Amino acid sequence: MRGGGVALWRQVEDILRHEILGRDLGDPEKLPTEHELARRFGVNRHTVRQALSALQDKGFIRIEQGRGTFVIGDILDYPLSARTRFSEILSAQSRAPANRLIRGLDVPAEAAVAQALEVAVGTTVTVLDTVGEADGHRISVSSRYYPAGRFPGLTNVFSVTGSITAALAHYGLHDYRRRTTRVTAQMPSAEDARYLHIARSRPILVTENVNVDVDGRPIEYGLTRFCSDRVQLIVEFPEGGDGTDR
Repeated sequence: MRGGGVALWRQVEDILRHEILGRDLGDPEKLPTEHELARRFGVNRHTVRQALSALQDKGFIRIEQGRGTFVIGDILDYPLSARTRFSEILSAQSRAPANRLIRGLDVPAEAAVAQALEVAVGTTVTVLDTVGEADGHRISVSSRYYPAGRFPGLTNVFSVTGSITAALAHYGLHDYRRRTTRVTAQMPSAEDARYLHIARSRPILVTENVNVDVDGRPIEYGLTRFCSDRVQLIVEFPEGGDGTDR
């Protein structure tokens, strides 16, 4: 890897980029270590690090501290509509969904939660913190709040079902809809970065939502943090509407 007037790191970047595009790497997702790449190309690790940094900046890979370097695959489409269901969305795209419980607690409702659920401040609510996965890869971390009086023992029920929809059905709530969704871009907290296996310098997409039952009563206030390089959010409108003012 010498000659041609092209910097060594650019030569390494170019070779890896072509291999990624052609999926000629031995592992279709995880790249070899810096040490292995340096040995392969006969360069030092600093040169490899420059090449990998350039590939990350261009969106070909993501570098996860302590875990390695991964090829960014197809972006998952995640529609936001009146009926947003995590498992259904992933299954419809032939992805294997998993919603893993981090913790479940009964806590007094703070002002924002109380307002969203239309309960008094201090009312006991159940918060479920979960990690969402697609084909074993972490794509989101969520905090969802529910009126504890309406759903007593929700943490235990969710632990058994592994599904929000199935857990709510246990209480006779077989359908619910999204009333509002707010989307923002933020930097991850240290805890979210750890759960999502991303660097704290990597922006995330955050959805804040309220779900209601068929009578319009709020049953869930949720905050979901998505990996921005693994998920794209799609806003769906009712048939015949495009969301524009006329």
